[in-house]
Amino acid sequence: MEDCRQPLVTVILTAFNHQNFVRQSIESVFAQEYSNIQLIVIDNASTDDTLGVIERIQVNYPGFQLIKNIFNKGLCKAFNQGLALAKGKYVIDLSGDDVFLPGRIKRQVKAFESASQDTAVVFSNAQYIDVDGTPLRYHYHVGKDGKAVGKVPTGDVYKKILERYFICTPTMMMRTEIMLLLGGYDETLHFEDFDFWVRSSVKYKYLYVDEVLTLKRNTPDSLRTLVYKKGSGILDACYKVCNKAYDLNRDQEEFEILAKRIRSFIRKCLYAQEFELAEQFRKLLNYIENPGWRTEIIVLMCKWHVPLNLIYRFYLQTINRIYRGRKDLAFDIVN
Repeated sequence: MEDCRQPLVTVILTAFNHQNFVRQSIESVFAQEYSNIQLIVIDNASTDDTLGVIERIQVNYPGFQLIKNIFNKGLCKAFNQGLALAKGKYVIDLSGDDVFLPGRIKRQVKAFESASQDTAVVFSNAQYIDVDGTPLRYHYHVGKDGKAVGKVPTGDVYKKILERYFICTPTMMMRTEIMLLLGGYDETLHFEDFDFWVRSSVKYKYLYVDEVLTLKRNTPDSLRTLVYKKGSGILDACYKVCNKAYDLNRDQEEFEILAKRIRSFIRKCLYAQEFELAEQFRKLLNYIENPGWRTEIIVLMCKWHVPLNLIYRFYLQTINRIYRGRKDLAFDIVN
């Protein structure tokens, strides 16, 4: 898969219990309309037949490196294992259940090669699929021309990153040099994207390619469903990232945006019954502005340990059932 006329792209595929999906993910890399690819596959101590599937694929596709972890190191540390071996000018983080469309790498390399050197990330639109591969909605709603309806943030996106979740993580291609300068993913966290977005976008630019280039699989055990599970570590990671953002902010507007985001996390702490964490978020908010009576009521409910978790998760399940299959609607519980 080498072609010296094209910049090398490293794809780091991390898999954990993806026996039903990993074949399609790997084959989507080999089916690219781009030849100069380094593929590193990491089995993160799967307990199903994921490793067996990968090893059987390697018989027919020997051109990739396989790392077999004897215990699950977490997503961030597993990715960094691959990053340490990456030789490509650009790098992609691929989950073992997501799928590249054939033109993915070619389109993003072209965009990167035309972009300024301070561009750290090129990202695109994506289509969500279910466990059976049935198409669901698009990440950004598209018109008849296949282009995103509405403006997608590009360039200096730091304020937008602070404000809300808007990037579909698996669509990103990253400049390897900048990834290494940033130290890769923070291995102390349970998930990578919010932290990486904050640390990179405050210094570097992002570039949006207005095409659907990736299929993102929605599964019952995805991070989206774990946000409101007590003890998942998701909200704790968000708290740590908010602290980083507090130190990185450059102007008053950014602090105001961060304050609004912190308030949203305090509400999530109530729903997830992460009561002590809500108080920590509240203390951070107090460094920026007066929390106000509405937030104080939520924090007080946390101090009283009001049990809303089961009710709220039932509500989310109901909403998801209503929205499932609707291609014209977007519902995201992480934002």
